[in-house]
Amino acid sequence: MWFYFESLCGEQQLRFQLLWVKPQTEGLPVQFCSSGSIRSGVYPSSMAKWGEGDPRWIVEERADATNVNNWHWTERDVTAWSSDRLRQLLLGVRVEGSEGVCEVTEVSRLDGEASINNRKGKLFFFYEFQLRANWLGTSCSGLTYRGTIDVPNLSDENDEDDLDISVCLCKDQPSTALLDLMKRSGGKEVRRVLGQYVRDLKSDFSQGMILPTADGQKPSTPVASKKNQVKTSKTQVSSDAKRSSSPATCPTGVRIQTCSFSLRETFHTSADELYRTFINQEFVQVFTRSAATVDARRGGKFLLLDGSVSGEFTQLVPDRRIEMRWRFRTWPSEHSATIRLELADRGDETELELEARGVPAGEEETTREGWRRFYLQAIKQTFGY
Repeated sequence: MWFYFESLCGEQQLRFQLLWVKPQTEGLPVQFCSSGSIRSGVYPSSMAKWGEGDPRWIVEERADATNVNNWHWTERDVTAWSSDRLRQLLLGVRVEGSEGVCEVTEVSRLDGEASINNRKGKLFFFYEFQLRANWLGTSCSGLTYRGTIDVPNLSDENDEDDLDISVCLCKDQPSTALLDLMKRSGGKEVRRVLGQYVRDLKSDFSQGMILPTADGQKPSTPVASKKNQVKTSKTQVSSDAKRSSSPATCPTGVRIQTCSFSLRETFHTSADELYRTFINQEFVQVFTRSAATVDARRGGKFLLLDGSVSGEFTQLVPDRRIEMRWRFRTWPSEHSATIRLELADRGDETELELEARGVPAGEEETTREGWRRFYLQAIKQTFGY
């Protein structure tokens, strides 16, 4: 006996029939016409069993149960994060020369937006900002001068070298050689930190946007555009992260819940002495009481505590700031936190403020205590600060 269900659907009044075929008819030729009646063809003898049969029936089993093969379009607004990061980087711009010292004191304008999109296992970064920063120059004679820096075209369509950076003095300021210093060195430093923003954007958010497949394999690698290739209106990055020699605790690409924390400590020493303590290899080996490798330059690597701690310096401002990518050996492969040390000279003492971002959520207390014990307290006890 045939059983069927009829339903009228939508304004088009389409008719559907759901049919069950008694066992004797299994495998017989059947065909459906547009009205839903049976004509000729081959009717399937049975549904595929779990893991068997027509591969088109097999659905991948996923632990996260979302966005299989990263096929669906997902979007994340990162405008707020971008604004904070750009301000942070620009306020760290400081250059020195025979003419004097110049530094960015304020980001007076920051208009634009940024977002990240994932489609078919590829990441697309969209960002477009117009910004203006104020700078203050102090000549060797102690005179101060004010000026501005304008960047109208920070976007995914422009490479770091293609940015238009305009440096000028405020209208009420007299001519000074500090303007040449800012155009020559300051503009170069601004270009570098804007490039750092793009690198941070891609590294900080790539892991959370691309999901692995059930067997731990990563999606196919998209080809990233290069400067000499035809430019597109979007920047693509590979979902394949570089492999690390450190033990991995979860597949690359799995969303990692992270947290932030801060510490504050006062040292009875000068800012330049404390700064040197953190970046000098001999000093580091003394207060950690173990072998260490420290390459104190931007992009330089470090390895501490018998290889338990590793990372890379991303910004070094003498006597003022140290910023680094920092990871502990047991953390998920390729994942690093951003550690920022701010030094404030208070005369007879120096106040250190530590900010940690991107620490795996389950490692917050261990990381906090590690920094307090093996860095801050160890430095005080070893050098009497």
